[in-house]
Amino acid sequence: MDHPLIDLINQKIAEAEANGDFDNLQGSGKPLPQEDDPENAMLNRLVKENGGVPEFVSLSRALEKLRAELRETGDRTRRREIMKEMSLMDAKIEMARKSYR
Repeated sequence: MDHPLIDLINQKIAEAEANGDFDNLQGSGKPLPQEDDPENAMLNRLVKENGGVPEFVSLSRALEKLRAELRETGDRTRRREIMKEMSLMDAKIEMARKSYR
């Protein structure tokens, strides 16, 4: 099924072509860059440009913060809680790594 606005979209593209809006574009006539994952190239580029990282990387950063807190904490109860959180975090990181591959 076509997009409901396909006729309008095609009209706007035709007008832009007639006005020369597509002339002398940067990279015109050059091959497109090679992509490892062409189906998700746009999504990957947007994520990268906006500072996105794989889940296991952000979880690893959180784990490092927990380790730092553990080193600085003297309270036994809080240390036990942190160690539980670290154990769960390790499991989450491992699952995220497996799903990333």
